[in-house]
Amino acid sequence: MKFENTFFINGNAYAGKSTMVKLLAEKYNGIACEENYHNSLLSELDGDKFPCLTYTRDLQDWHNFIRRTPDEYESWVRGVSKESETLELQILNTLSTKGKMVFVDTNISIETLKEISDNDHVLIMLADPDISVNRFFERPDREKQFLYQLLMDEEQPKLAMENFRQCLKRINSSEKYNYFLYSGFRVIVRDENRSIEDTFALVEKEFGLQG
Repeated sequence: MKFENTFFINGNAYAGKSTMVKLLAEKYNGIACEENYHNSLLSELDGDKFPCLTYTRDLQDWHNFIRRTPDEYESWVRGVSKESETLELQILNTLSTKGKMVFVDTNISIETLKEISDNDHVLIMLADPDISVNRFFERPDREKQFLYQLLMDEEQPKLAMENFRQCLKRINSSEKYNYFLYSGFRVIVRDENRSIEDTFALVEKEFGLQG
């Protein structure tokens, strides 16, 4: 199935994907599927079928979350992406019948996007991978500050923080960056000197939308 009225933005963290999705939906009276929009189905999921997505839902001690090794963390993130793709496709099948443009900050893989969409409906947005590691706790997100406090409460907070940073580095590697960069889809790379308005204009242009 091809999603003809759906515009996908994939890429890595801190590239501005959800911000662009929100702005596009506002301007074009469309539907915004912002970061992790599949979480709307989280409470209903079967833990046996979706073990990665329900891991945090059913977690009893959040210290176990931050104590995982980089290998364990990377494996979990990969699993979350795969399971999220299944849910996203279910949601998009429903939204595609609404008669509106749909703008998606997506976890759907490059390989699947090539099957379900055209090149002019997919955009990759990238930021320097180091940003995701060095600025992870700078955002005031409640979830990030919760994780920070957990790390600080560990017996050896410096070691705990370093382990968590290694986890972040693993999932924000140069290999992952290049996977997106050389995907065959058009790419916008984050520029600290470029305003949100200018980035939005670039996104519109790449999608062939009228500014």
